[in-house]
Amino acid sequence: FVENISTMTIRAGDAILLQGAWEKFHILKDKSDFYFTHDVKGELMYPEKAKLAVTGLVLALTLALGFHVQLSIALLTGALFLILSRVLTIDEAYKAVDWMTVFLLAGLIPLGIAFQKTGAANYIALNIMNLLGDVSPLVLLAVVGGLTSFFTLVTSNVGATVLLVPLCMNMALKAGVDPQIAALTVGVAASNTFVLPTHQVNALIMRPGGYKPADYVKAGSGMTLIYIAVVIGMLFLYYM
Repeated sequence: FVENISTMTIRAGDAILLQGAWEKFHILKDKSDFYFTHDVKGELMYPEKAKLAVTGLVLALTLALGFHVQLSIALLTGALFLILSRVLTIDEAYKAVDWMTVFLLAGLIPLGIAFQKTGAANYIALNIMNLLGDVSPLVLLAVVGGLTSFFTLVTSNVGATVLLVPLCMNMALKAGVDPQIAALTVGVAASNTFVLPTHQVNALIMRPGGYKPADYVKAGSGMTLIYIAVVIGMLFLYYM
């Protein structure tokens, strides 16, 4: 057992076995002078700052919902309040940013825009619609739901809706189906984004949860099929 470590000369490769409260370990973990070979359990809590944290959240929501401030500006204002009130330090706020998610979305958003601007999405959708020909209403809704789910993954839910609503409504008219049902199918199926981390919500939990794209495929494939089946079934029963 060694005391007065502060007076010792530490050389490269030296290892120190520490014993003490977890809170103290968290303080050392945030310093660049030490590297922990094992994960530090638990989290360092500051209950005395809880009211300020809630105030920051309420401030952001009030700006967004009450004064109709753009959501990104409202949330940034709330984050700045937390830093200025010393709930978080600038370093803690910087470390909390998941840069992998930021760059993932930075690549996916231009990809979706290019998919629409070049006409690739329109080309694929039109060819699929032409291949279908005359089909039953149930098959039409199933194809519309599946097509919308696919385009939501590669573009966005808004982009897929804007692109597919007019196409699917025309296809519904040719098949003798109420075009409003086809448009409603597109609108609901545009939220079917479980199978890949291409949606912002899926991407946000990817890094904290330690997930890989294969995990989304395993967990989301069944959810995607169930979602389509439920949507098509409910629309067919209530509106057809």
